[in-house]
Amino acid sequence: MAPARMIETGSSLRREAAVPSRGFQENHMTADLCVCGGGLSGTIAAIAAARKGVSVILIQDRPVLGGNASSEVRLWILGATSHMFNNNRYAREGGLVDEILLENLYRNPEGNPLILDTVMLEKIREEPNIRLFLNTALIGCSKEGNRIDAVQAFNSQTSTMYHVKATQYIDCTGDGTLAFLAGAPFRVGAEQRDEFGEKFAPDSEYGHLLGHSIYFYSKDTGQPVKFVAPSYALKDVEKEIPRFKSFSTKEMGCNLWWIEHGGRMDTVHDTEEIKWELWRVVYGVWDYFKNSGQFPEAENLTLEWVGTIPGKRESRRFIGPTIMTQQDITEQRFHSDAVSHGGWSLDLHPADGVYSEIDGCTQWHAKGVYQIPFSTMVCAEIPNLMYGGRIISASHVAFASTRVMATSGSNANALGVAAALCKQQSVDPIQLLAKDNMQALQLDLMRFGQYLPGFKLRDPTDLVHKAKSIEGSSEFVLSNLPANGPPKVLVRSLAQMLPLEPGIVPTFAVTVLSAVPQTRLTVQLRGSQKAYNYTPEVILGEQKFDLVAGANRLAIEFNGNTTNPQTQYVFLCFLKNESVAIATTKTRVSALMTVEHECDQSPPPDVGVDSFERWTPVRRPMGHNLALTVSPPLAAWATANINNGVPRPTKRTNCWVPAAGSRKLLTLAWDAPVDISRIVVHFDTDYDHALESVLRGHPERAIPFCVKAWRVIDLSGADEEELFVENDNHHSRREAVLKEPVSTAKIGVEILELNRDRDFLGGIFEVRVY
Repeated sequence: MAPARMIETGSSLRREAAVPSRGFQENHMTADLCVCGGGLSGTIAAIAAARKGVSVILIQDRPVLGGNASSEVRLWILGATSHMFNNNRYAREGGLVDEILLENLYRNPEGNPLILDTVMLEKIREEPNIRLFLNTALIGCSKEGNRIDAVQAFNSQTSTMYHVKATQYIDCTGDGTLAFLAGAPFRVGAEQRDEFGEKFAPDSEYGHLLGHSIYFYSKDTGQPVKFVAPSYALKDVEKEIPRFKSFSTKEMGCNLWWIEHGGRMDTVHDTEEIKWELWRVVYGVWDYFKNSGQFPEAENLTLEWVGTIPGKRESRRFIGPTIMTQQDITEQRFHSDAVSHGGWSLDLHPADGVYSEIDGCTQWHAKGVYQIPFSTMVCAEIPNLMYGGRIISASHVAFASTRVMATSGSNANALGVAAALCKQQSVDPIQLLAKDNMQALQLDLMRFGQYLPGFKLRDPTDLVHKAKSIEGSSEFVLSNLPANGPPKVLVRSLAQMLPLEPGIVPTFAVTVLSAVPQTRLTVQLRGSQKAYNYTPEVILGEQKFDLVAGANRLAIEFNGNTTNPQTQYVFLCFLKNESVAIATTKTRVSALMTVEHECDQSPPPDVGVDSFERWTPVRRPMGHNLALTVSPPLAAWATANINNGVPRPTKRTNCWVPAAGSRKLLTLAWDAPVDISRIVVHFDTDYDHALESVLRGHPERAIPFCVKAWRVIDLSGADEEELFVENDNHHSRREAVLKEPVSTAKIGVEILELNRDRDFLGGIFEVRVY
């Protein structure tokens, strides 16, 4: 093919003579890292690497970033929190997943997917080390030996062919397009039960692939709207869709995730055919709403938006040194190379999707979060390739949990940081599996804000470890919470979670109201088998109270001899009694919450999943703590927590909370002056809150516990000297970078204001000084 030849140009005219053929304009580029795919995972991998000094080229085949989270598909970002419907307390992902979700909350509590687009585009545009190419599809790769040498991508909007040469590559394409072209090993479909001993492996009747979904939005116009269905719309919804009675005009968007199809097709190459079938279903359903006569409330509704591309769930899964299995999730197995965490359920869907007669999904939860190892994200055969997003090395059953976006984004955060470490040490990703390299990666990740269950940040460069003293102006102690909240009727069993150390259990006092002359209330103290879980399965003590009508003051002593065997959150449980209400408080404190017994998880006996009770929180503005007294007072919010290496509640609060009404100053002192240029502080943004990115709104723009205004001051002289101040924060992890290094023997980190001071006591999880 001959290159294009320009014959004549002028100020307003360009002429080219006829030639045998022409080629597209070509652009050759180089970078340290090429990230293919700009969904949530690709976006996060690119940002994480760029912030650590890696030059990145990000290739995205769509006009916006975000993939399934974008305005093109409009699925909410979720992961280990699982809508707060499981026992995974304080489980929201850290790092860049947290940063993006908190920024989206601040700008977009209503859940508008267009605003989320702008958040992610802005995050990329603000990174000078990233070159972004939208509408640019990966179409080929070339190799030198077993390494990827370059990739080719085409932008149909600019008619440009790009040739990108990088040292490392991350495949975040969803279907594993780069890994496929490069020849990496992969699997499609479900393993048999006996291959990995996975009892939840589906049979052929259920199906071995999850399909695609397309969502739609409706709008009330205030006047009647007529709808004429296209000819390809499904004609008989009641006959063709077994679950047609589940349709409601109040449901839209990802609440209709079960409008799913394609699980018995090739979910890569048949995507367009699957999309047409989903359009057929969506327009048929809307025709059913508008014209069946069964939905008079739909008269003024119009079909505002229908997705133009399907949201994919499953296609290829690529193979690494480790393949995650069901047991890694349900048994919460330890991995020495853990770089991320998950907590979504084992969420398999019937292959027949919307046309299936069985439930749209079967969700079985583990009792807590689980680790995800780096060895699922690297390719042994192609040393400069990493797997991002949902294509990591996992069995079909494990994939049912690891596939969701916030989990994939957390994995990608690890890959971006790994790329930076590879550049720094001149090694390939698979070499990071060596013990010393892995420990360096895990250290970098925790510095970055990534949460690694079971690991603590021990940073040898952090000057806080060398401080002679860490003192707070005050410390919150749980002794009494006033009864100024709404009474809570025990229509469900209710529990106050309390962080206790091993030993004798305090005594508690609460006020309950009985609506009948005589009834009995059972109170139990429960714990978890594993200290870092929040499944109240072990009864530590029980007391029964005979109540009279009206107010009853209960002293709960569990016979005075109940002991707590381990450091953990215990559950002070008030069992269901609809004749009884318990007094609550408006006071809310970091790392203190109540949960309700929502349901029991009762799987069949042969699927390898535990039966247990699910106790879940009620979202703000509801979900109050109990009005109670504790004796002796519970001192779990001490200053020393800011240096224990875990910046969120686990089996302890892990945070310092100052007492109400006092100056909120944390002081760090050294024996001799130290040079300080940067201070990292980790605030409380309620890691239990799911922060769904779209559709489901939130009651606040900033998490109320979170510190809004704070400052760093030099306390080494006679007068306080302000070194740094921030007045409008809504994020978890903040860095105070000083204009010039300061030599001092004493500094203070002061909380000036929370995002909601009234009734809220918020604190600090971590302070690091460099």
